[in-house]
Amino acid sequence: MTEIVVGIDIGGTNTVIGLVNRSGECIVESTISTQNHANLNTFIEAISNRIKALHHQIGIDNYVLQGIGIGAPNGSFNLGAIVDAPNLDWKGSLPICKLITAHTNLPSVVTNDANAAALGEMLFGGAQGMTDFIVITLGTGLGSGIVSNGKLVIGHDGFAGELGHTVAEINGRICGCGNRGCLETYASATGIKRTVFMLLAQSNKASSLRSVSFEGLTSKMVTEAAIQGDSIALDSFEYTGKILGTKLADVVTLFSPEAIFFFGGVAKAGNFIIEPTKRYMEEFMFPVFRNKVQLLPSKLDGNAAVIGAAALIWQEIK
Repeated sequence: MTEIVVGIDIGGTNTVIGLVNRSGECIVESTISTQNHANLNTFIEAISNRIKALHHQIGIDNYVLQGIGIGAPNGSFNLGAIVDAPNLDWKGSLPICKLITAHTNLPSVVTNDANAAALGEMLFGGAQGMTDFIVITLGTGLGSGIVSNGKLVIGHDGFAGELGHTVAEINGRICGCGNRGCLETYASATGIKRTVFMLLAQSNKASSLRSVSFEGLTSKMVTEAAIQGDSIALDSFEYTGKILGTKLADVVTLFSPEAIFFFGGVAKAGNFIIEPTKRYMEEFMFPVFRNKVQLLPSKLDGNAAVIGAAALIWQEIK
């Protein structure tokens, strides 16, 4: 029988569950909603049921499950818990590993979702052979996984590297964490939406996005509008790239990475987001680092965070 593990990427909107082999290949995956569950226990039960369904789909006689790795916002490896994640409905310290293990009878570990993506990038993606790099996840919020000298930077409490909750603008937009001006309120799928509506209010420019409600707007729609030359969409990426690039200039000064990888829904915009981010990063960067840092899309096939979470549990089992 082939040994496999479960990789879980818990996002603010959706949770992706995949079964991954030792080579980092995601054999099968599925998505459930992170939202609209009565409580945390029903969410865990939904995850457990989906794992069982996927296992049966590929054949329980052919594959044996060894463990579960979880990438989640504010996931602490040290605590085995998710702690006060801004984009999740449940607050406090959530003993996610204890609960999932109780439902599945499998060992489990958790880390920050962006840390999981970074680990996946290092073991199976574009960062193979690199010892210093950063992964930026641009989803509902903004996550970051930092690898320095070949090791994940997690800090003494397991929460280091939260670039999304550094201040991009003093007294700026209200963030889900309770603070104002956090980077993720500007550079994320939610941030792009807020920027589009800000620009629509400040301008009389024609835009196909004027007919879309805030609830109905997605970052994919903004990208599609940009492809068609929509000026508001293009301006929104320019605005976002300036803020993100400026913050990345600071991060490069602190960690001197070889590359910064982008992953997530907003990253699928490609050069619409990468080009302005690169331009402003170079403009505001400490001169000694200029033109040395690559900005790259994730090189992983499939879900980087799922594969990274799987890599986490493979390491733990070993």
